[in-house]
Amino acid sequence: MKHLNPSYTVFLIITMFFISGCYRDYIQNYTGKPFSDKVYHQGPQVIPGKIQCEYYDLGGEGVAYHDADSINSGSGGLNPSDGSYLNEFRKNESVDISYTKMDDRIIDNNPYNMVEPDSDQLYVGWTEPGEWMNYSIHVQKSGMYKWGLMYTSNHGGSILLALDDSDLSDPVQIPSTFVKEDSVAWRQWHHWNYIVTDTPIKLEEGLHILTLKTVAEGNMNYDYIKFELINE
Repeated sequence: MKHLNPSYTVFLIITMFFISGCYRDYIQNYTGKPFSDKVYHQGPQVIPGKIQCEYYDLGGEGVAYHDADSINSGSGGLNPSDGSYLNEFRKNESVDISYTKMDDRIIDNNPYNMVEPDSDQLYVGWTEPGEWMNYSIHVQKSGMYKWGLMYTSNHGGSILLALDDSDLSDPVQIPSTFVKEDSVAWRQWHHWNYIVTDTPIKLEEGLHILTLKTVAEGNMNYDYIKFELINE
């Protein structure tokens, strides 16, 4: 049986304690809270499962999210304030939010979708490089996970996931959903697709803070991130 060099063993132990300490410090110092409102009361979102992108944490700019400007371009803007839940969802926060419209206007139910979205599904849009959102999550089982994104992307781009302030991988390239055959220019932001990443990531059981970062290009809409356990 091959034995580890004693000095290397000490190095590993110190490294594990350091990483564990950084994790505890980050969690203890984090002041964001799981999203909750009159409709959604679940608390931390659960993995395995879907992380709904519009349910980023409560806590405001610089804590729960960073957005390029202070205006919600969707809720209360594109979708006018009329007292309805969908049109006014989180309208006083900077993250830009809209929802899928599957009626006779042929917006999100257009023939150029790669994957059909759900109706009245809230999503984050108007994304810009450098923006990010935090999600309180509960990983129910430790193991390797594959993950996928339901999205649209006018020009392509890249995103990054982090867990407890540490990147889970290199930036992930997001293919464009631009379709030249669609002559309706504004609808290039409404061609939905779902992709699964090639490289699995390891998640440990427990409560964590997941961060979704827009790295390059922007002009993407984020519906949900789905995590599937592939082995424990």
